Amino acid sequence: MSRIGRMPITIPAGVTVKIDGSVVTVKGPKGELKRTFNPGMVFSQKDNVLTVARPSESKEDKALHGLSRSLLANMVTGVATGFSKDLEIVGIGYRAEKAGAKLVLRVGQSHPMEVEMRPGISFAIEGTTKVKLSGADKEAIGEMAADIRAMRKPDHYKGKGIRYAGERIKLKPGKAGKVIGKKAG
Repeated sequence: MSRIGRMPITIPAGVTVKIDGSVVTVKGPKGELKRTFNPGMVFSQKDNVLTVARPSESKEDKALHGLSRSLLANMVTGVATGFSKDLEIVGIGYRAEKAGAKLVLRVGQSHPMEVEMRPGISFAIEGTTKVKLSGADKEAIGEMAADIRAMRKPDHYKGKGIRYAGERIKLKPGKAGKVIGKKAG
């Protein structure tokens, strides 16, 4: 069996899970998430423990077993404690602002770029160069962070742009770095 798929998921206090065939709804203090899984996967709840079982030993069912368990565990964790993703803005004059419910980025374009958040995602700005996205749906937060990062990816020559917190950018030497190894003629 899949090592990840066979691990049980404990349901924390304050979280309720409703299983209706292949549709699972999870409610908690941070919100409500609903997902339709593959109809072959079997979900069962006993006391405060969720388990996922697969119908056969086929390669596809083995892959879906671990995936379904991971997605369900992320749903339970998301409605209980939530997820967050931090972004850093690096560059002279680069900054983020809050304009109502929108995030306004000034990242070297001729105009400010406005970002409308997806439902269920909130953001906070720390200083002018740090943006923190938070919410219950891990997949939606990661996708939103990737969309914001794609507006100005980190430059590999100067390091300017939007990056994930803690992301390391390997800087290239540029033209001056190539001249050092050549003979003067």
